[in-house]
Amino acid sequence: MLETRNLSLADRLNIVTTALQPGAITAICGPNGAGKSTLLSALAGLLDADVGEVLLDGAPLSAMPLRGRAKAIGYLPQSGEVAWDVSVANLVALGRLPHGDAGKFAVASAMAATAMSDFAARPVSTLSGGEKARALLARVLAGEPRWILADEPLAALDLAHQLGLLKVLRAQAYGGVGVVLVVHDLALAMNHADRVLVLDEGRLKADSAPEEALSLETINDVWGVKARWLGEPGQRALVTES
Repeated sequence: MLETRNLSLADRLNIVTTALQPGAITAICGPNGAGKSTLLSALAGLLDADVGEVLLDGAPLSAMPLRGRAKAIGYLPQSGEVAWDVSVANLVALGRLPHGDAGKFAVASAMAATAMSDFAARPVSTLSGGEKARALLARVLAGEPRWILADEPLAALDLAHQLGLLKVLRAQAYGGVGVVLVVHDLALAMNHADRVLVLDEGRLKADSAPEEALSLETINDVWGVKARWLGEPGQRALVTES
């Protein structure tokens, strides 16, 4: 379990308490500036709380050795910067650093899962934005973490690759991995997440199944938008009202 207890960070998060379960996809949603990326970074152990704490399996994350933390949690930031123009294969292999081994099978499996096998020899600088996003996710998968925390991993992808990566992440969840995604597209969260956290001005406004967390009342209250859901469960579309 990955949880926060009374987590507060300056003016970015305000007394956020939640307990996330492995084997499920959790979507973090909210307007711009709501604290989504801050919460994800805190869950990854990259930010120190002013008040409260982050726990992994009941133990303070801050007390874990860095190597152990890196093995347990794979973090994919929003920026996706790559410092050196390495090949895709070498970039993905960096995900094995916490393990201290090459992990050739894990690297090959990660590239296959993200449809990047044919790009193995390509320099990262030659990739499109969507291709680079897939290569960076492959690097996380190669580390075989128990938790995958990804900040808007679908934003740079076309529809087909969005659905493809969602299948990959669902497979990870079926395998017992906890998957936590920052998502702006509420329909994607509604249709593909098992649970949704809604943040607004650093406060946790909803924490439940998608149908409840993304109710029309919550959408109106948090985003200030009147809308309605169309379609069947798993195939919902959000229509805004003028």
